[in-house]
Amino acid sequence: MLSTQSLPLIEATLPLVGERMPVIAKNFYNRMFAAHPELFDGLFSRSNQKNGTQQQALAGSIAVFATHLVKNPNTTPEAMLSRIAHKHVSLDIHPEQYDVVYKYLFEAIAEELSDVITADIAGAWTEVYWLMAHALIKLEKGLYSGAGNNTPLAPWIVTGKDAAGSDALTFTLAPADDTTPAPALAGQYVSVTVTMPDGIRQVRQYSLSAGTPTTRVFTTKLDADGEVSPALHRDVQLGDTLLLSNPCGDVTLAEGDSPIILASAGIGCTPSASILRSLALNKSQREVIVLHAESTLEGWALREQMNEDVAVLEAAELELWLETPSDGAHEGFMSLDGVTIPDNASVYLCGPLPFMRSLRSQALASGVPADRIHYEIFGPDLWLAGAGV
Repeated sequence: MLSTQSLPLIEATLPLVGERMPVIAKNFYNRMFAAHPELFDGLFSRSNQKNGTQQQALAGSIAVFATHLVKNPNTTPEAMLSRIAHKHVSLDIHPEQYDVVYKYLFEAIAEELSDVITADIAGAWTEVYWLMAHALIKLEKGLYSGAGNNTPLAPWIVTGKDAAGSDALTFTLAPADDTTPAPALAGQYVSVTVTMPDGIRQVRQYSLSAGTPTTRVFTTKLDADGEVSPALHRDVQLGDTLLLSNPCGDVTLAEGDSPIILASAGIGCTPSASILRSLALNKSQREVIVLHAESTLEGWALREQMNEDVAVLEAAELELWLETPSDGAHEGFMSLDGVTIPDNASVYLCGPLPFMRSLRSQALASGVPADRIHYEIFGPDLWLAGAGV
């Protein structure tokens, strides 16, 4: 709850802070990494720092949180906090690290707002920060305790490395020690730690595309301009050991018998494939509409798996959109025009951000309530930068 003393100060300064937050975020990261360069080893993404997406995501999350407090002083933006908490748990973030962030973030705020900041304004924004931090710490504590083991990160051995479409690989892994694997829900992801050629470990999140209680399966598309996927494709071989987090992510298959729409584009098919596989294994009777968009048929990484699972489900159908024309597929970009959306359907989205924004808008226009539209974002949550929560 935002205090009555801080509320008017946050409301008055929010436009200015929001305008300057991108610069504040850049200043913050520069300060923190200058003091703690070791944070790049196994925690922060060098690529996301270089291209600025991590700075945008931080700025967006703080702005969204503060805006929510101004409009709703007695509540917090639960959906946003849940996404952040799951990401933090996948990176093994702990409470003491919030103190480090606070130190350098508020040094950056003091510098960038030196022309207007007062002790009262600084105190109000400190309150906002710790309201957000403590809400996240509480959520993260529950996620750690609910995993069923005391090892957030554990070694896994690569037992399979198979081609998936024209430019992706599917990795299958088994436990490398006697750590009890935490259960995975359909739609969740794991953090994967990969050692770069220079010895620095980098971490990326990959949706589990299939698997069993004692295996992990994820599929990754080669990004020639990236850092981690080329290392996975080029360097990681059968028998190698990778450090994986417990499964995380709150975009999971909801229980019940209501209809489901799985809409994906490109490698965003991985959580859809996971949900679809879960439905198939459980011989679900739910109505399932699978919508997928791809540039070419050959590029569809999980085509065989998804088609097989649709075939075994009595009430499932699949529609495909391809930029390159092919028999049986729509040409061009995905559209919900002509798609009959069942009553009480839940929509799951994953793909590039413009794709998800477009499909979410179309689903809302079709009458799907916002709380029935779920989306998964790979990498920093840039949706927040546009306040699209």
